[in-house]
Amino acid sequence: MFSRRFLRIKVVKALYAHQTGAADSVAIEEKELLKGIDKDYDLYHYILSLIAEVKRYAEERIEIGRNKHLPTEEDLNPNLKFVHNEAIARIEADAELDHILAVKKLGWAAYPELVKHLYVKMTESDYYKEYMASEKSSFAEDRRVVEEFYIQTVQDDEMLCGILEENSLTWGDAIDFVLIMVLRTLGAMKPSQEKLPLQPQFKGDEDKAFVRRLFAEAVVGYKENLGIVEQFTKNWDIERIAVMDNVIMTTALAELQNFDSIPVKVTLDEYIEIAKYYSTTGSSTFINGILDKIVEKLTAEGKINKSGRGLVEI
Repeated sequence: MFSRRFLRIKVVKALYAHQTGAADSVAIEEKELLKGIDKDYDLYHYILSLIAEVKRYAEERIEIGRNKHLPTEEDLNPNLKFVHNEAIARIEADAELDHILAVKKLGWAAYPELVKHLYVKMTESDYYKEYMASEKSSFAEDRRVVEEFYIQTVQDDEMLCGILEENSLTWGDAIDFVLIMVLRTLGAMKPSQEKLPLQPQFKGDEDKAFVRRLFAEAVVGYKENLGIVEQFTKNWDIERIAVMDNVIMTTALAELQNFDSIPVKVTLDEYIEIAKYYSTTGSSTFINGILDKIVEKLTAEGKINKSGRGLVEI
């Protein structure tokens, strides 16, 4: 499932687009926001299927070796451990995943060079060499090499990131969150399970309601919240404050004032972290200082009241 941080990032980006582009109605923009999250969920299934495509490439190489005019001993007696990997077999055979990929028309056949690149990169890695050399054979070992494939081979791969960005403007940013979901899926796999433990898109209806309400509150309250921010940035050149800084702070204020069960510290920590990755150098320190002062003021005025559910965010 997507984390709350991921959902906050999606709202921040949607609000940024709203403030810097031709604004449509909030209802239309909310629909586009949710559609974007749906597309990022497609990426989860797409990436999960990638290891199966690499395995198929490995099988093709083995067959080519066997059919050589003058095959070597290794060609005739290849190490089949990777292509017989039980964890990959579960991914390949899962009917639900296969159905989703078919409906969404997601496949890697159009990117043979990427598949070859990832295969070569994997086979040159220490984790793969150790796996293939080991005489042990267990589901846990099979699952672990797949996890390492995603951690060491897929993560931060420039060719893959380039292809994803060509397919969707949001996929480049979503890949790290999607990889976490893939690893959770692999970690939850058990030898006795027939079906893959596919991750849901949201933890529950509450998270989907959270993202919709946060976006609505951030858009409707933008001018008022920006006015509050400007009260505390009088000594700053307002023209030099990044638009993204204002968007991050006003979204944080929307959350602080409208979500009583989310602790102040959680909200502040989340948006400061978002600023580190999506705004300018030094923005997180600047935003931290401004929000601290605003929280003190709004709390004293009774505009920030926290209660319920032990003030622990789910």
